[in-house]
Amino acid sequence: MQNRSHLLTEQRLPESMNLDAMSVEDAVALMNAQDAVAVAAVAAEKPNVARAVELVAGCLARGGRLIYVGAGTSGRLGILDASECPPTFRAPPEQVQGIIAGGESSMFRSTEGAEDSTEDGAAAVDAKGVGESDVIMGIAAGGTTPFVHGALRRAAERGARTIFMSCVRRVEGEPLVDITIRPLTGPEVLTGSTRLKAGTATKLVLNTITTLSMVRLGKAYENLMVDLQASNLKLLDRGARIISMITGLARDPAIELLHQANGHVKRAIIMHARGVGTEEADKILQNFGGNLRGAVGDGIKSD
Repeated sequence: MQNRSHLLTEQRLPESMNLDAMSVEDAVALMNAQDAVAVAAVAAEKPNVARAVELVAGCLARGGRLIYVGAGTSGRLGILDASECPPTFRAPPEQVQGIIAGGESSMFRSTEGAEDSTEDGAAAVDAKGVGESDVIMGIAAGGTTPFVHGALRRAAERGARTIFMSCVRRVEGEPLVDITIRPLTGPEVLTGSTRLKAGTATKLVLNTITTLSMVRLGKAYENLMVDLQASNLKLLDRGARIISMITGLARDPAIELLHQANGHVKRAIIMHARGVGTEEADKILQNFGGNLRGAVGDGIKSD
């Protein structure tokens, strides 16, 4: 059994040594202050996060996939981020995926022993049919998770590009990868509970990678999520507001236009800007690789 006591995430935080005797107000203030440490740790990794965005965006543009691999909290955060991409960016569900040690049931019930097998990590990558067009991002807050190491090594063998995220300094036996993202969040308020600062840092990094990769793929116009599919009342309202902001249409005509476009915001804007129907709007969009700014230019306001 590996001795992990030297890892930053396993050490004790001096400020929380008296955690069990603190007032609630002091404990809340402490946790809030430590959350700020996570934000600063991610900021220190900006160059590597930017490299990851470039890598992921390029692979997705060529038809590849981003697949997160993790165990426990790390695995759950990967699946959470992946699951948000279809509703936010109208991305195909297979474009961004997550693998968690122990399988789907581990999303809801902890299966701690599942992370200990490098072979299972490799098998999970094989099961996904990972290839040269894909990016595999392994997430291991403490850096040593065998499941993640096994997945990254097999992904590299299969020709995929690889990213490793960890919240500790390099440990012996880490797999060789294309990019390493290492926000050093330090000891947790509750010793060893990496669902805290390390989890916060992970969420921040994953949010940044997928959001900016999708923006580079033309999924946004200015700072608006124009590839939104209005599949419920909340999204219908948001979609109509986006159309109004970009085209200058009043709310009711924007809603009507969105219905005509079958809930697809980007299609609706092209229909308005170019004076075309749904089929022609889709052709125009396809000709510009899905990029709305390219398809209609900067000025889309109504007369």
